[in-house]
Amino acid sequence: MTDGTTPITAPTSTTLGTDYSEEKAVAAPWSRAEEILRTAELFWISTVRSDGRPHVTPLPAVWRDGKLHFCTGPGERKALNLAKNPHLVLTTGNNRWKEGFDLVYEGAAVRVTDDARLRVLADAWEEKYGSDWHFEVGDGHFGHGAGRAVVFEVEPGTVFGFGKGSPFSQTRWQFRARRQG
Repeated sequence: MTDGTTPITAPTSTTLGTDYSEEKAVAAPWSRAEEILRTAELFWISTVRSDGRPHVTPLPAVWRDGKLHFCTGPGERKALNLAKNPHLVLTTGNNRWKEGFDLVYEGAAVRVTDDARLRVLADAWEEKYGSDWHFEVGDGHFGHGAGRAVVFEVEPGTVFGFGKGSPFSQTRWQFRARRQG
């Protein structure tokens, strides 16, 4: 187990999308993406309904041990979608055109049910988001008051970084799959 800041995930390749980048652009280092994943307060999750229609909603997420983690109620649309198709996209960044760095994080969600692991993640949520995000752990779930939440982890598959401003750039980090999704 790491402290959540130690990079244990490294891309197998890093490339600059020259068709989408200005001439003076260079590929961003993975450490820049990891810092954004670690500190971003809000992500947008995109999943697919069983009839093929997309579903997008904001949520908080925690970067821990080289994976993004999020939680949701077991009956919420994103959980229902992931039960049928684990593939998703998580995005974060800012809404400015000429400044910042946006990320598009592709992967497959895997449910975390081990209570010991969930305790580590519950501590990470509270450390990042404060006491409003305190979770009890039991029976493979996060508990918050009367509610229960399921927790998912997502190993990176492909991550895109979009540098905005001068220079505009697109970096692609590709990761070797460690498990089937």
